[in-house]
This record gives sequence, structure tokens and C-alpha cells, in this order.
Amino acid sequence: MVEAAIAEHGLIGDLHTAALVSTDGSIDWFCCPRFDSPSVFGALLDDAKGGHFRIRPSRAVYQSKQMYHPDTAVLITRFISEGGVSEVVDFMPPAGPDVTGHHRIVRMLRCVRGEVSFDVDIAPRFDYGRARHALHLNDHGAVFATDDLTLTLHGVREPGDPELGHVAVDDGDLQVRVDLKAGDLRGMVLEAGASGPPRDMRVAELRQLFDETVGFWRTWLGRSTYRGRWREMLGRSAITLKLMTYRPTGALVAAPTAALPEQLGGERNWDYRYTWVRDASFSVYALLKMGFTGEAAQFVGWLRERVGEAGDSGSPLKIMYRVDGTSDLSEEELPHWSGHRGSRPVRIGNGAADQLQLDIYGEALDSISFADRRGIAYGHRGWKQIGGVLDWLARNWDQPEEGIWETRGGRKDFTYGRLMSWVAFDRGIRMAGERGRPADVAGWTAARDAIYDQIMTRGFDEERRAFVQHYDDKVLDSSLLRMATVGFVVPTDPMWHSTLAAMEQELVTDSLVYRYDPAASPDGLRGSEGTFSLCSFMYVDALARAGRLDDAQLAFEKMLTYANHVGLFSEEIALTGEQIGNFPQAFTHLALIDAAVTLDEALDRRR
Repeated sequence: MVEAAIAEHGLIGDLHTAALVSTDGSIDWFCCPRFDSPSVFGALLDDAKGGHFRIRPSRAVYQSKQMYHPDTAVLITRFISEGGVSEVVDFMPPAGPDVTGHHRIVRMLRCVRGEVSFDVDIAPRFDYGRARHALHLNDHGAVFATDDLTLTLHGVREPGDPELGHVAVDDGDLQVRVDLKAGDLRGMVLEAGASGPPRDMRVAELRQLFDETVGFWRTWLGRSTYRGRWREMLGRSAITLKLMTYRPTGALVAAPTAALPEQLGGERNWDYRYTWVRDASFSVYALLKMGFTGEAAQFVGWLRERVGEAGDSGSPLKIMYRVDGTSDLSEEELPHWSGHRGSRPVRIGNGAADQLQLDIYGEALDSISFADRRGIAYGHRGWKQIGGVLDWLARNWDQPEEGIWETRGGRKDFTYGRLMSWVAFDRGIRMAGERGRPADVAGWTAARDAIYDQIMTRGFDEERRAFVQHYDDKVLDSSLLRMATVGFVVPTDPMWHSTLAAMEQELVTDSLVYRYDPAASPDGLRGSEGTFSLCSFMYVDALARAGRLDDAQLAFEKMLTYANHVGLFSEEIALTGEQIGNFPQAFTHLALIDAAVTLDEALDRRR
């Protein structure tokens, strides 16, 4: 079989880890006990060897539809056939704020009309398929066991029901058939860290777990203060971001997946199950704009610890960390896996973790400053650590670096890195003045002004009439769409309008935006990529700020059509319109929220 398309999945999770469920009822990706743990089900990267948990009708011919239970992270996959209508309802009850190995995947099976037989195929492949497991059966379920992880399968039935009869056991895999008639509700629960052996669970217990999970998500989403346009899409994006946040620390992973290709069959296959300072800093803006102050405060706390480590040691920030704040992200390849639709190599870990990317200081200080003005304040020790980081940046900003896109073609004087260094100093100066805090304001001001002059003289190409990717070439880069957003240029500046016009001619195609042109600016990797959804939403934001509201609204509405069937976005969009890259991508959903809020406010002002 061929792996289901990336976009043919919905996301469920318990705030410690997550799973992707295909429109055909298969859990194709699941890592346990947390996002960056080894996979248990990895069919998304190798259908034959990756492992899966499939539930689908026995009938060969059926249609499937997928939706979320309204305002929740409970996913419903509906099957329609001549024999009747049935559903698989998937969710993970939220785990608590403490680190735990206890996680549950609940799969409810329901016959709505007629009769249905479900074929269940449970084939785990622990540790990315590198660890063998043992299967132990009893009358109530099964145990899949390795030395490092045990998963317990509990059956759901009522007294007098026939036992779940296993159709076959094949080298540690389990196949079960479940027969239902209209009105029947059954299911199974796959549990990590179970306190006992498999047991019979009652339907009432399953319903209680469902009600509690629905209640959790509706209560959480009900805290949103956003009342503008496109509320349903912003609500779905907020839930998606919450699903990708590791509750014990507040760290947001860039995506819950690894090695999904930016070009089908290509080598741009990276592991995104970590927390980028850049991506997660954007989350502070998005969360606060929607009223989720607690989540923003928790992430600021996580970021404060990373800034503190750098400020105390006098060393640079890492660009990414594991969700617990550690920074060992050694990159390796899995040669025994074929990759999604033949996209090799399959990489886990991320070698870009040790790159120098100067823009992260601007994103971190921008979000810290924004949170500070919203009441999430830094104390004395935190402020001294910020000062240490800015003092380091004052000594180190004027050097080549790898840049925001983590290219592997060598360091360059990237304009975006300089831009965000300017932001870091600007926000630090403002925080010192607004709060009366001690700081080397004179030194920071000198650095800020030097960066400004350098960007204006070396980062703007007079021939192209545009700000360019780096100082040694004329290549354009859509990361610079943020220049007006961060306040470096005013949206009415002719230099900015001509930059937008140049980007539209070279990087924009029917509202979709490329990051840059790899052919014109070699990045050390073979192949090409699709349009970058983050940049497409940044383009909407830039248009709105430039006063081109009709263009901005049209571009935004077009982008919404590229969401998958349940409102999720991957990293990129291929020429065919297919979603590619890791999925769902936090950065895209953050940018969607930012663009919607900016555009909504601008449209209100135009009234």
C-alpha cells in the first residue's frame, strides 16, 4: 500500500503527545510518551514497516468522511456503505501538568444505521521499527510489550456481549473483527503506563471519557476573547496549537511529525518535533491576541529559562530545544524506512540545532516585550539575564549566519537576521525605559542604529528597488515581509512598496508565496520546494498594513481554501495544491491567527 496523503489526516492529542488519524481510520503516526519520543505507529513514513492501528469497515466498498466534534479535538471518521453508516470516534483524554508515562488513545466504534463489521488491525513498530515486541493476550484485551514501553489494549463491551474474538495473530500483530448493528456503541482503549492487565471497559465509562474530553476542549476554547471575522478557523488553529503544546513545560513543537517531505521524493525531510525559539515566540502574540493568557505566560516562563541559561553563561541561545528544555538533538537517518512516498532520507533529530541564527533574539525579545506590556512581567533576575543576552548580541550581531530558513549552504550576511537583531535591541531599550530598568542603553542604542544604517545601505538593492535576502546578492526573501510588522519600515514607505512589488513579481503566485528561489540562492540541498504557507499568511499581513485591504482579504480567503478537510495546514503547498512538509505546522497556524487579527482590525477601521 501507499502512504495516505499528508493532508488526509486529522490530529488528536493529550497535551503531551499526539496522533494522526487518516480518513481511512488508520492511526499512521504516534510517538509515546511525548512528542519527541520514538514512534510506535509510523505508517506515514513507511506503510509496510512503520506500524499502524487501523479500523475500517470489512466491506470493500465505502466512502469515508472526517470531521471534528464541534469546538473540540475529538475526531470523527464516518464510513458510508450499502450496509449502513458507521463511525470511529478518536480522542485522547488530556493528561495532567506533570510529566507522565500514562497516555490513552480512545477509539469508539458506533453503528449509526444498518449493520457494520469493523476490521481492526493493530501492528505497533516500537522505536521507529527498530525494537521487537511481545504480544500477550487474555479474554479482555492484549498487551504489546518491549523493554522500554508497554501498551495495553482494553476492550469495551457490556455484560453478555461476546468476547472480542481475534481473527488472527501474526508475529506480534493483532487482528480483530467487531460486528455492530444500528445503535451499538463499542470500542477499545490503547493505554501506555496502565496500572494493571487488560480489562473489560463498559460503554458508560467510554461515554464518560468522551464527555470529559469534550468538556475540557469546549471550556478551554470558551476562554477565547476573539470576536472578529473567521472565528471558526481561528478557533481550529488555536485548538491545533494547544494540541502541539507540551503541558508540563508550555513548550510548543513546530509540528508533531518528522521527515515529511517538502518535495515528494526529495531530501528536504526534517524532524520538527522540537521547540524553536522563533516559532514558539510567535505563539505569545497569537495566544495573547485570542485571550489565552495562561498559555502565553507558561511559554514565556519556558523562554525565560532558555534566555536565563544563555544570559548567565554568556553563550548564544540555541535555535531549538526539546520540549523539556534540553538541547541534545543529534541528527540520524533511518535507512530501513522508505520515507513518505519514497522521500528519503528519513531523518530524526535535527542537525540545525547548532546553527547560528541571529533572528531568534529579535523574536524572543519581541514576544517578551509584548507579554511584558500585557502584564506578564519579568522580575529582576530575568531582566539581568535579558541584559546579558543583549550584551552578547551587541558584540556578535555583525557576522555571517545560517539564517531563518536553516539553509545548509554556508553562512551569509542575511538581512532578516540583521532586521531581527535590530528588533531585539529596540525592544530591550523600550523595556528599560518603560520600566525604569538599569541597562546599557547607550550601547544597545548604538548597536540598533548601526544595524539600521547597515540594512538601509547594504540590504536595499537600488537596481531591484527592494530589500534583498543577503548583502552579497540580489535574491529576494519573503521573510522580509515582516519588516513593516516589526516596525522597521512604515507601511507607506516607497522603499517598502517597491519591495512588495518585487516580491509579487518573483515570489508570489496567485496569493501563494515562496520563501526564496533555491535556484537563484543555492541552499546546499538538491531539489525544490512548494510555496510556504507561513509566508503566504505573512503576505496577507503585509498587504493589510500597506492599506491594500481588498488584495489582503482575497489572498486570505484563497489561503483558507488550501486547508485540509478539518482545517489543518502543513508547512508547504505543492504545485498540485497538495499539502507537503511536516503536518500540521504550528508556524502556519500562528501566522493565520496573526494575519486574521491584523486584517480584521483593518477592515473594521475602514468602515
